[in-house]
Amino acid sequence: MSTLVDITKQLRADTTSWETHAACKTVDNAYDLFFSDDIGEISGAKRVCAECPVIAPCLEAALDNQEQWGVWGGQLFVNGEMLTVKRRRGRPPKVARPEDLMPVVPVPMHLRERAQRRTA
Repeated sequence: MSTLVDITKQLRADTTSWETHAACKTVDNAYDLFFSDDIGEISGAKRVCAECPVIAPCLEAALDNQEQWGVWGGQLFVNGEMLTVKRRRGRPPKVARPEDLMPVVPVPMHLRERAQRRTA
């Protein structure tokens, strides 16, 4: 199994894109998962990203391309802004549902300033 360091070295040596190493490439119905409005599916997409070896280049590409929707690099984009919190429609419950707790995927250090400008 390749490590993050191995893949990073390979990315620099190869002319292939980071996208070939993305964890979402192995997910069935990835479009439905990464571009969903359902909190459970968004959480699933973020869990895939949390284990992905190319999370930083993915988020960087999303910021460069000004992505409007979806989960990119472990972050949720809605209307072109990164959301730190997403909740169900309507009044919030007094006790949070376990399925509504989304994993927190940290933004890589070198992208934090750019990401801050796109946060809602």
